[in-house]
Amino acid sequence: MSAVQSRLVIRLFATFVWFTVLAGQFWRNLGGWWGFGAIAVIVVVGSIIGLNTQRTNARNRATALALVAAGSGPVQTPDDTPTDRDIARGRTYQAALAPPLNWRKFPKTITAFLLLATLSIAWSYYPGASALGITLQLITTLAALFLAVTLTWPELLRTLAGALRWVLALSLVFELFVAVVIQNPVLPFFVDYGTSKVPNAFYWSRGLLLDGGPIEGIVANRNLLGFVASIAIIVFIVQLKAHTVRRNAGLVWLGLAVGMLLLTRSATVTVSLVAVVAALLFALWARRVHDEHRRPLYVVAGASVLAVAAALALFSSQLFGLLGRSDDLTGRFDIWASVTQLALERPVFGWGWVSYWVPWVEPFNDLAVRKGVTYLQAHNAWLDVWLQLGIVGVILFAALVFSTLWRAWFLAVDRPRLGVKDTEPFAVSALLPLLLLAALIAQSVAESRLLIESGWVILIVLAVVTKRQQHAPRPMP
Repeated sequence: MSAVQSRLVIRLFATFVWFTVLAGQFWRNLGGWWGFGAIAVIVVVGSIIGLNTQRTNARNRATALALVAAGSGPVQTPDDTPTDRDIARGRTYQAALAPPLNWRKFPKTITAFLLLATLSIAWSYYPGASALGITLQLITTLAALFLAVTLTWPELLRTLAGALRWVLALSLVFELFVAVVIQNPVLPFFVDYGTSKVPNAFYWSRGLLLDGGPIEGIVANRNLLGFVASIAIIVFIVQLKAHTVRRNAGLVWLGLAVGMLLLTRSATVTVSLVAVVAALLFALWARRVHDEHRRPLYVVAGASVLAVAAALALFSSQLFGLLGRSDDLTGRFDIWASVTQLALERPVFGWGWVSYWVPWVEPFNDLAVRKGVTYLQAHNAWLDVWLQLGIVGVILFAALVFSTLWRAWFLAVDRPRLGVKDTEPFAVSALLPLLLLAALIAQSVAESRLLIESGWVILIVLAVVTKRQQHAPRPMP
């Protein structure tokens, strides 16, 4: 297979992986757990093959570089001098490869957190569930590593954008079909809820598109669909500003993302977007001043964080009312209280890692029940980590998140260093890791999605990419 064909296959599979982690519930609702299991096997096998291919490409890189340097090549003229075509092929092939991963410079915080989660099986209150949770966490991490290691930065942006378009487009078509053709709420396939009244949270879609929402889309949850739409808005704007997509097409997709966001009526996503806008404004401010003149910026940023925290503490009910939420954030305060009380029983190392809660073991079978729905997350990633891995886990998780944020910040606000002089222009797409992390961190206060599926994959991808960029800077579009 030629290098061009190989990259096309990798990009297509990467788009599929992004789609799967963004819309995992779509596969589960469509084909049940067995169908989702088959999809997961495809992702695992494909990721392993992709990573192995990357190792082969790393070995071939030396050959490509030799061609670029006009050394000996596989196709030569009679006098042993490489032809111009050989050299051009070498340059094209070398440019298409993602930079090789130096495992010695791999983010140690990822290894430390996963190691603690794995070791927690030894003291877990539910060792079987912990073993299952660790397996799923490692599988998700494997998919993230495939994306981070095998793709170049432009390819990462392109494949993520492609997956987001598929999720949004299919969600719109699905909601239109339910509202216009079926005209009734739709439950997931392969699930029997009996004849009793089914809670609203169990429906795949309630068919409210023509009523102005809220809609759930193919992901079966308005908060998840809203977050996908918010990520899409960030990615599509970056693509438009970087001129990596056609303007008219980019504006159409951006309009769809904004429309889907509004139709979800998600308050948590609204807060996330406020955090993203704040991060963008501070980053643009930092780009305008030199390092030694950024102290006022950091003072203002710190004061802003404290002011927001104080406002939430003192005027939470009024703020939630403005966002269309109840005073207790739709039951989250009760869930947080239950999780905190349980976490205090094992505060240092926690109850054992399980990732997404499993409803068939204690204490998760009745830890968070509201209106007939058993919730399977703490609705706060940090509380979830404390519950499962204790204070030690929170420290390691914070180290992972904020070390990635630290690298993303300087990647966004410092000019690329490709030589001795600091004269390279700022890259628009260099802002993307910072903006995505701002959205994830803001969401982590009210959701635990940062620990599973798309949240975890984006976090790991950004942790690896920013670390590699720190040690081996490359131009970004």
